[in-house]
Amino acid sequence: MNRTRTSAAPRPTAGALRLVEASTTAPATIHISAYVRQMTAHCPYLAPSLQQGLTSWTVYRADGEPAAVEAELFHAGVQAAEWLRPLLNRPHGGLRCENIVLLDDVPGARHRDLLAWPHWVLKNLYGPVGIMFGKFHAGEEETARAGARIPAAPVSFLPVRAAVRRRDPRFLTATPGLAAALAVAVDDGRDLLEHVPDQWKEIKTWAKRFLPPVKPSPASPNNSAIPSPQGS
Repeated sequence: MNRTRTSAAPRPTAGALRLVEASTTAPATIHISAYVRQMTAHCPYLAPSLQQGLTSWTVYRADGEPAAVEAELFHAGVQAAEWLRPLLNRPHGGLRCENIVLLDDVPGARHRDLLAWPHWVLKNLYGPVGIMFGKFHAGEEETARAGARIPAAPVSFLPVRAAVRRRDPRFLTATPGLAAALAVAVDDGRDLLEHVPDQWKEIKTWAKRFLPPVKPSPASPNNSAIPSPQGS
């Protein structure tokens, strides 16, 4: 099985993300501890993960144009997920969480935009084997399903963790197919990248098949908007 194909294949986007700090449970380059403590009130698995030293952070700095940064975020997500896959069946594997942090501005693109497509591709690629991807944008407050306000993240990041099959499908109401796959997810060791293109532009085209249908605009009932992973 070749689980490193995307990272080993030649790609012109290499270098668009610069590693600032390798995976660590106590990052020195970002101020994250207070935020993480606040988030334990919203995630029942975070506190035990922290107590076991199983929540880690890898910090990158953007250093390229938007499409190249997107591509490298995807590759970083693949690396994190493939590292996580064999660990999920070990003791406390379900508590492991690797967070991919994005620092610095990219002219012409918000962090929200830069995370959207990598997040969409990765969660559809890895959901069927029980790995969940999330996304948080620096400075943006969100609201939980119960109505409570979630603290604004101090940095933008993609969390990568084991899926909780009895809970996580409820967060995927906009993508019922993925929710159903996640609810019965089993990792049989398959090569998830076998039928995925190598280049980022083609990967995005491949992932568009998973986008939910867009309802026609009330102003133009005969014309649907262009599908986008924003908010998914």
